[in-house]
Amino acid sequence: MVESDKQQTSCGFITMLGAPNAGKSTLVNGLVGSKVSIVTPKIQTTRARVRGVAMHGACQLIYVDTPGIFKPKRKLDRSMVAAAWEGAEDSDCRAVIVDAKAWHDAAFASGKELAIGRRSREDSEAIIERFKQEGRSAVLVLNKIDQMSRDKLLPIVEELNSLGNFAKTFLVSAAKNYGLKELQAYFVEQARPGPFLYPEDQLSDITDRLLAAEITREKLFLRLHQEVPYALTVETEKWERTKKGDLRLEQTIYVERDGQKKLVLGRQGQTIKTVGQAAREELGDLFDCPVHLFLFVKVRENWQNDPARYREMGLDIAD
Repeated sequence: MVESDKQQTSCGFITMLGAPNAGKSTLVNGLVGSKVSIVTPKIQTTRARVRGVAMHGACQLIYVDTPGIFKPKRKLDRSMVAAAWEGAEDSDCRAVIVDAKAWHDAAFASGKELAIGRRSREDSEAIIERFKQEGRSAVLVLNKIDQMSRDKLLPIVEELNSLGNFAKTFLVSAAKNYGLKELQAYFVEQARPGPFLYPEDQLSDITDRLLAAEITREKLFLRLHQEVPYALTVETEKWERTKKGDLRLEQTIYVERDGQKKLVLGRQGQTIKTVGQAAREELGDLFDCPVHLFLFVKVRENWQNDPARYREMGLDIAD
């Protein structure tokens, strides 16, 4: 009898938790090596859990990108925060992502940077405290270290480790791809023996239709300001292939009021045109084919209370 030389496989779930705009989505994209989560400078861009899949030889790592955790006010906010904590329940490893610059600014900055830093620090402290109360350990990932001098980092590391129960600390810059190899190596070590849960060539659990909608929402977030980005959602209504093999998409942008619709459209339709062009270019690169994108804007006053909208985003409605 010939003994099987099949290599033992392992698999690990790693949930990324952190305050809004701590850099979780950028970090997941970097660890996966491909864009699976949208990224903008605005807080609360990520609305639902997204699983990014990365292969490392006989090890499959599944990174769970979660919405930022903060003090929720709206029903959508509560659903997002609940989704983030649910993502941590069954993970093999949990990572708390902290924005190093924001943490520093909370103590030493002034004006707008001070306000942003304090809010980020309060949210991060609440996450760390919950882990501590539940008796769970996590990995501390201090992100955005490229935005400050190294002599300021050590006191932050010491302070954070005094607050929480961290198994290990990593200093990274997700945007600059610094420190990610060491972080990956640690997660590979934590993976448990077992079969792969996703095909080896699959990068994410998000559907192409939802990813396309998220790309358009990203462009809207980058273009629009104030409350408008948070009052809209995007859905891919039609997904068709032409005879030439091109992709024809129809997407609807839902807003809550007529005034928001006017802002999304822009003067003489310029805003929606710019958003559509940017989304079309990225979708063409993503799906490796010409994309014909048609955008429509509709008012749906209570979309944030509509169960169908939540299901589209992969969320449960919070009480």
